[in-house]
This record gives sequence, structure tokens and C-alpha cells, in this order.
Amino acid sequence: MKRDPRDRPNESASAVQTGATPAAAPASGILAGTTPRFRLRVAMLVALGVFAQESVWNFHDAQTPVTLAQYTSSAALIGLIMGLDNILGIFVQPFMGHLSDRTRSKWGRRTPYIVVGVPIAAILFTLIPFAPNFPALIAVIVLFALTANAFKPVTESLIADTQAPQHRSKANAIGRMASSLTIIVSALLSLFVVDESVEAAFAISALLMVACATFLVLGLRESKSAEYRAVVDEDRIEGTEGLGFRAIVKDIFTDRDRSRLVMIIAIIVAWCAWSGIRAMLTLYGVEGLGLTRGQAGGFTLPAGVAFLVAALPVAIVSDRYGRRIVMRIGMGVFAIGTLIGFAVPTVVGTYVAVLVASVGFAGFVVNATVMLWNLAPSRRMIGVYTGIFSVACAIGSSIGPAALGGLVDLTDWRYLMFFLAVIAVAALALTFGVRREYAGTQVAEERLVDAERAE
Repeated sequence: MKRDPRDRPNESASAVQTGATPAAAPASGILAGTTPRFRLRVAMLVALGVFAQESVWNFHDAQTPVTLAQYTSSAALIGLIMGLDNILGIFVQPFMGHLSDRTRSKWGRRTPYIVVGVPIAAILFTLIPFAPNFPALIAVIVLFALTANAFKPVTESLIADTQAPQHRSKANAIGRMASSLTIIVSALLSLFVVDESVEAAFAISALLMVACATFLVLGLRESKSAEYRAVVDEDRIEGTEGLGFRAIVKDIFTDRDRSRLVMIIAIIVAWCAWSGIRAMLTLYGVEGLGLTRGQAGGFTLPAGVAFLVAALPVAIVSDRYGRRIVMRIGMGVFAIGTLIGFAVPTVVGTYVAVLVASVGFAGFVVNATVMLWNLAPSRRMIGVYTGIFSVACAIGSSIGPAALGGLVDLTDWRYLMFFLAVIAVAALALTFGVRREYAGTQVAEERLVDAERAE
């Protein structure tokens, strides 16, 4: 695999973005060709924070619908209430990401929101099974979703904050693996605790979130980090003009280089495919293959295992050969996997299809967030770009299952895998419109981090 020269964070790229000549660029850190080391301890700490919030979300998705079913038999109403977190996230996450970008405090940029948000979300989550009536239950769920969405992009932004651009794929992979492990934790709580005491299960999940977040805050010490001090220095040197939310979003749409905009559209399309296969797979097994509901539900197991196994190797390869190349290969592999399922519509064929498609999607998802982070004009915008990524995922997750369901209604379940392959190819084609991998200005900011570490 030959790496595209445009994928390298080099001095010329920095000059293009900043308007300076290459000779004027400071020769330190990555600009001088020295690769900053990957900070494994910090990556593990931040992954603990991701694990904390996702463990609650997974348990919420698994058990809150059952609590709602005690008050209503309408599956549509339950689905609507459970979908409120995605709707709220579209509005809340970019705003909170941007707000944390602008925050400067003795605790740092992100930490204040974690310190305040996690305990409030934990209390609200614990109260869900204690709600005395249906309106109270809905109120608690909405308040929990609002609070948890508020610090979700803040926590995830720490992945990018704490690593040099070249190492963010590895850090993101570790965070994604931690997120995947929460599915197991949620399943264990459901299996061993819920039948004994659903109230205790909710409380244990909430306490786990608080404990992990506490370790993150105490271990990270964000305000003392070189990255945070570099952001403060950059505020002093460059000022804060152009960091308003509207200005940031407008810049994405008006920039002559459409890489960021195309990347966002590619994420939406890729998430249409991924959310579609996750939402429709069990029903495909029942309607298309004649399996029982339990048998069809087993198709999701290889997806989780494949992702856990593939995530970190994919990140290492991405750092070496370029994220765009790996993303393209990943969506190509996803398409091949689903075409296998279309060509071999059997139980074994479907298992193979899901396994291959999941490995392929790992190649995309491990790098998608990182691409947006690295294309942001400044590390001072990481939070809002994390929020934009979440919005793109939410849009794709909303469109994908509905669109695929409509196509199946017009044709037959036999064609589900074919439609998934078409969507994957569309996402693959879009990645060719992403013309660069790094914003040179952000790469140049590493000199400030280098200087702070040297002090």
C-alpha cells in the first residue's frame, strides 16, 4: 500500500493553510519530521470515560423500553420516546461541543462538564425505575437524555485533545473497543441483576459511570496538560475571532476545498448502511431465511466480535498508510461482505456476510471521526466537530433503516443485502471527494504543544 503524499502532515501543508511560506514555518515537533509518541496511558484513561457513558446508554437502550411497556402497549410510542435521545443529540451535542471548546477554567475545557454532568445523569438514570407514573417517567427519561447528551461529545473530544493528529486513530480505536465492551456489561447486568432487582441494576450502571468518570478526571488532570496550555497560548497569540458556532459551520460550506463537507456526507451515507444492517438483520433472518426470532438475533454476535478484533489493527494500518485509503478499503470490504450475503442467502452465508461487513465498517468508523478532527482548522474546534460527527451519525441512523425498509417493501427481503452493498459503494465513492487528510493549521499547532511539554 503506497501512501498518498497528501496524507502526510508536512511543512508545505502547514504553509498552505496558514498562508506562510514553508521557510517561515517553525521547525519543531512533527513539522521537523519528529513523530510525537503515542500516549497509551492517556488513551486508556479517556477510553475509561467513553466506557463510562456508553455503559449507561447501552443499558438504557436495553431496559428502559421494558419499563415504558409497563405503562403503554404502543410499540410506536415506546420507539418515539426511545428515539428522543437521538433527536436531542442533534441539537445538544454540537452546541455543547462548541461550548466546551470555548471554555477556559482551572479544571480545563472538558472536565467541568464531565464533573457536573455525570453525577446529574447518574441520579436521573437511577430514578427511571422509580418513576411513579407515565408522565414522570417520560420527564425523567428526557432529562437524562438531555444531560447525558450534553457531556457525550465533551468526553469523546478528549480522545483528540490528548493525542497528536497522527495517533488519533489508535486512540479512537481504543475508545471504540471500550464502547463495544459496554454491550457485554449491559448484557451481564440484564442477565444476573435485572430479574432480582431492576432498581439495583439501574443503580449499578449509574455507579459504574460515576466511578469510571472519577478515575478519568483524577488521572487526566486536563488543566495541567501541555495540550490545554497550548490552547490557552494560541488564544493569546491568535485571538478567538472565527471561533463562533455559525462561523465554524459556515466555513465548512463555503470552503473551496470541499473535503470536510464531503466527509460529513460520506459519514451519513456509511451510517445509513451500518444502522440499516443492524436494524434489519434480525427481521431479515426471520422473514428472509425462515429463522426464529432468537436464532436470527444471533447474527449480531459476529459483528461485535469482528469489530473488537479488527479495530486496533485497522488503526495501526491507518496511521502507517493513510486514513483515506483504509476507509475506502473498509467500505469496499463492507460491500463485498453484503454481496456475499446476497449471493448466498443462507444462514452460513449471512454469518460470513456480517463478519466481513463488520471488519470493513471498522476500517471506516475508526477513521471517520479522526478525519473530521484532523480536518478541523484548529484543535480549538475539536468539540464542535465531534458534535457534527454525532449529528451526521444520527441523520444516517434515522434515514438508513427507513430507506432500506421502504426498498424491501417495494421488492423483497431477498434484496436487502444488495441494497446495503449499493449504499456502501456510494459511501466509498464519496470518500474520493475528500482531497486531504490533515488541516495544515492544526498540524502547525503541534509546535505549541511541543513547547509546553519542553517547559
